[in-house]
Amino acid sequence: MGCFVSTSKEIGENRRRPANIGEVSVFVPGLRIPKAVNFAQSLGNSVTKSSVERLSALRNRIVVMAGHEAPTITRTRRRTASQHGRSILRDLLKALEEYLPVLLGLVKDGSPLQHKVQFSWVNQEDELEETAMYSAWYEVLSVLHFMATLLLSQANLLLLPRTSTDGFQPKVSEENRRSAVDIFLKAAGYLDCGVRHVLPHLPIELRRNLPVDLAEGVLRALCLQALGQGVDIQLGLAIENSKATLAVKRRLACEMVKYWQQAQDNIMNLPLANGWGEKHRLFVKWKYIEAKAAAYYYHGLILDEGNTEKSHGMAVAALQAADEYLRESKRTAEAFNLSVPVSRNPPLWGTIKFLTEKIPKDTSSKVRINRDLFSHEKLMETAPTLPDFALALKPNEYLLPLIDVSWEEEPLNKFSKHKG
Repeated sequence: MGCFVSTSKEIGENRRRPANIGEVSVFVPGLRIPKAVNFAQSLGNSVTKSSVERLSALRNRIVVMAGHEAPTITRTRRRTASQHGRSILRDLLKALEEYLPVLLGLVKDGSPLQHKVQFSWVNQEDELEETAMYSAWYEVLSVLHFMATLLLSQANLLLLPRTSTDGFQPKVSEENRRSAVDIFLKAAGYLDCGVRHVLPHLPIELRRNLPVDLAEGVLRALCLQALGQGVDIQLGLAIENSKATLAVKRRLACEMVKYWQQAQDNIMNLPLANGWGEKHRLFVKWKYIEAKAAAYYYHGLILDEGNTEKSHGMAVAALQAADEYLRESKRTAEAFNLSVPVSRNPPLWGTIKFLTEKIPKDTSSKVRINRDLFSHEKLMETAPTLPDFALALKPNEYLLPLIDVSWEEEPLNKFSKHKG
């Protein structure tokens, strides 16, 4: 039960990988494109004709839409970040949401139907071109991953800066930023559900042979980076809020570091191939370094409020660390953009725009002032430890939907004693 087939990429074969994905504010993993399935042949007389027809119609719609719209989803540009682009994502997401309750009928009460259909998806991040498994739970996991990917695409569209009507630099509206946070939490909920409620249903041998983009570490990393980007937006909003204290900003920055560090820990040892998988790894590294620049900057400002030479010395060390991490983040961002598929940064906005302007200036100023107060030798040579805060942002809880009522008409009672 549950055997799988994986097909290696043929030399010169087009793996549906775009060469250029345009501007990236949010990393969107390589799309997993479903391939057609013959439910009638696989299920035979096990279920009614109406159930076969419904499964076929719902999934075929997704196959056609995904195949047709993949270039639109993966190549994002500000000028095409329109209502039409968001509509495409919403339509695909709606199709997946309608398919999932019907699909879950194949796993009802541990039915052996879950092993009768071979579900096949084309991968972009894995070395293998295609992975097919006789497992409806593999299909459920693939659907949840696709739903999360579409939401991340939607967040990216919202967070691409637009030129304002007043003619000033491109920016992202507060409404779009707050909407993006909600989308990140929803996407994280889909991924968290996949890890906690779907993966445990897959036998160990199938879990070992999942494509790398469905590996537990990648799913956890995507969940964590969605939360990390949500906190990044919260920090940007706090920066713009005159009532937000340095302590609040430091806490958000330090939490952001933890999210990105955990994301990196989850994927650092996975066999992500050159190409999209390596680009994923570079994005996580870039944002982790960028988050550390923010955390050390605010930690340094708070330490500088102390009245001792030691606190001033620690503040300078923290600010110098922030400055170096900012420089390193720019180098890593360049490596990310140059990796295939190539991309580019949108105009600076939010947290990173503020940090890019403030960190070099404030670091230079504090170093100059404090060197006048005491000798350079007294400055700490290593950055102080960042404070540890509990993570506040959590994924929205998402539970698998109830099985579609159409399955109540199916004679599945004979399967209820069998556990797949």
